[in-house]
Amino acid sequence: MLKTEIRQLLKLAWPLLIAQVTQTLMGVSDTIMAGQVSASDMAAVAIAGSIIMPILFFLQGIILALPPIISRLNGAGQSASIPNQGQQMLWLSLLLSLPLAAGYFYIPYCMQWLTMEAELKAITTEYMQYLALGIPGFVAYQVFRQYCEGLSVTRPSMVIMVMGLLVNIAANYVFIYGKLGLPAFGGAGCGIATSIVFAAMMVATWWYTLRSPRLQAHSLYRRFYRPSLSDFRAQLGIGLPIALTILFEVSLFALVAVLLAPFGAEIVASHQIALNFSSLAFMVPLSIGFATSIRIGHLLGEGRPANARKAVYGAWITGLSAAVFTASLSLLLRYPIANLYSNNAEVVNMAANLMFLAAVFQFSDAIQVISGCALRGYKDTKAMFYISFVSYWMVGLTTGCVLGLTDWIVEPMAAEGFWIGFITGLTAAAIFLGWRLMVVQKRLRSTPSQSPQAASA
Repeated sequence: MLKTEIRQLLKLAWPLLIAQVTQTLMGVSDTIMAGQVSASDMAAVAIAGSIIMPILFFLQGIILALPPIISRLNGAGQSASIPNQGQQMLWLSLLLSLPLAAGYFYIPYCMQWLTMEAELKAITTEYMQYLALGIPGFVAYQVFRQYCEGLSVTRPSMVIMVMGLLVNIAANYVFIYGKLGLPAFGGAGCGIATSIVFAAMMVATWWYTLRSPRLQAHSLYRRFYRPSLSDFRAQLGIGLPIALTILFEVSLFALVAVLLAPFGAEIVASHQIALNFSSLAFMVPLSIGFATSIRIGHLLGEGRPANARKAVYGAWITGLSAAVFTASLSLLLRYPIANLYSNNAEVVNMAANLMFLAAVFQFSDAIQVISGCALRGYKDTKAMFYISFVSYWMVGLTTGCVLGLTDWIVEPMAAEGFWIGFITGLTAAAIFLGWRLMVVQKRLRSTPSQSPQAASA
């Protein structure tokens, strides 16, 4: 039975992994292609991305409430209720995104308060304006994508994301460098390209949800549903803690880069190299976690909590096995990987040392992200929010600041101190989230058996 659940998880997870890696490569292509214009253009893309991307991750976090809701309804055989949940999430996400899209008009006024070089500020402002226009397309794409994934249909996400990467590279080429008779927008052209990609992926995923035979039994368009405040509240009750948890994690890594700035560019660069590779490795347990959330929701809808527990154990085993592989790569190839990013010997050596810590980092990271996603499947997201805040910001950041910035215990360790803090925080999160998962499972075992319909409530 455990082997069966592992096979089911891998079947769901591998297309999600390719989709997540491809999404990461979009940001890499933006940085590389903007960097071919000038350092200012590349810096503008980085600065604007650090402002806009947390907002996009926050919106995506809210929409991530959809797969556990839909998968549980699907497992319970309540097909008639599924389209309403999809449409309500679409209404909600569009309502949240439209004020942000209006940022096209007020972003220039907000940017007046930031101190930076005139050229850099101009490129950053234009990039953010163009990207703001693409936010409604982004959230609509995410809703259509999560609708499919909630029904255990994950391959379209992979195919459409790969297509999106190709469109992104082509659009970057046109708008950054000024091809096909268009003016050269430089780094700001990345914002135009990204908005076009969001729109293209939205249309492609919408077309799939409209025409796919696999989704006809759960047609999103069978009837029209008006916005419902009660459904909005229920979806926000699950999605808002997910969004805040993602925001805590993203902002933590951004803050550490700022705190390391006084130590010099070499240390910041070495930190970014180790973090970049770790982020790529993180896509493996994250994809397993997404698959776990979908699988658990489906099994609970079917009224099979014992199988849901096996799915969690299978996910842990798979995630740790993957961590052994990625950690081994981090250790054995740390110097060649660091050399791909920099030809500065000092940066390479420091990055290689940090990647040793990054190898340890990946084990606790796998357990905590899979456990957190499993709790989404159980619709237990508030506890995940509190645990993540305490683990990341109180345990991890405090440890990192003490070791990295002060001489209270040892001489200031700079980046290495913060990475030990990351390990400490993620280990705390893994322990507490795993404990919470056990509590939820025990509570479910102690309740009387439910029908599938009751289980989906």
